Amino acid sequence: MFKKLMLSLLLGSAVVSNAWALEDSEVPYINPDEGRIGEIRRVEDASEFKVCADPDNMPYSNLKQEGFEDKIAAVLAQELGKKLAFQYAYYRQGFLRNTLNANRCDVVMSTTSDNDSMRTTNPYYRSGYVFVYRKSSGYNIKDWDSADLRKGIIGIVGQSPPSRPLFDHGLQANARPYRMQRDLNFPPSQLIDDLVKGDIDIAIVWGPIAGYFAKHASIPLEVVMIPEYESQNIHGKENWNISIGVRHKDKVRQQEINAALERRKADIEKILDEYGVPHIPVVAGDDIVKKAHEVNESAKIDKPL
Repeated sequence: MFKKLMLSLLLGSAVVSNAWALEDSEVPYINPDEGRIGEIRRVEDASEFKVCADPDNMPYSNLKQEGFEDKIAAVLAQELGKKLAFQYAYYRQGFLRNTLNANRCDVVMSTTSDNDSMRTTNPYYRSGYVFVYRKSSGYNIKDWDSADLRKGIIGIVGQSPPSRPLFDHGLQANARPYRMQRDLNFPPSQLIDDLVKGDIDIAIVWGPIAGYFAKHASIPLEVVMIPEYESQNIHGKENWNISIGVRHKDKVRQQEINAALERRKADIEKILDEYGVPHIPVVAGDDIVKKAHEVNESAKIDKPL
């Protein structure tokens, strides 16, 4: 949104670079031979808290370390007595392969707690999808049965979980789909920008993205968390526990981060609030993989990005 930070990346390739080697005008890059047999490979440094991060994905992270994940990483690094470092890659297909799994960095700052491609820490917040609309519209949207949902154009990321209840409530004709994997020619704020411009009337967005850009919008916007839909259809699940990811073998690192998360819980929640990230209490056990429901495979919905 997230953050799979959150699986299900569709196209593209990751590009990587060390943070210290970048200027603002440079695009991150990767040496494709790094790590091959006979080639140089990073030697893990126990004094580092080295984060795998996207160079241009606010409010999560950017090259200037202005994102809320950057700030939380700094808190954890300080708590663990380690120096903070970054390895950058666009969050697209190949992200984990070219970063965490290539040993170029050691920590992914947020992913869904049930992401089995990594060992995940205890959840440190829970968020979900939200409705966003202009205050001047006079809309009063609280759930999928709100009449005002039928009055305007709804911007929604195609194949994201809210696509399921949107379909179930017969709202497809009102929808304008956006790409699951962001076109890098457009900013992360694209959907909220279009709402502000009036190109759409309602935006359905992953909470951390919506909350941050709504807070910085040029006009007042309403942000309303979408009620959980999981009991009606598991593929319409709206809320997710968020954890930090490490390599499967890094059990000690996971335990160290768990302890740091608990000790700095208040500081982390303060950062989330400062960035406008909507968050609700963590739901214990939500990271347990649930029994597969019988669904039509053609209607399968991916988890949030």
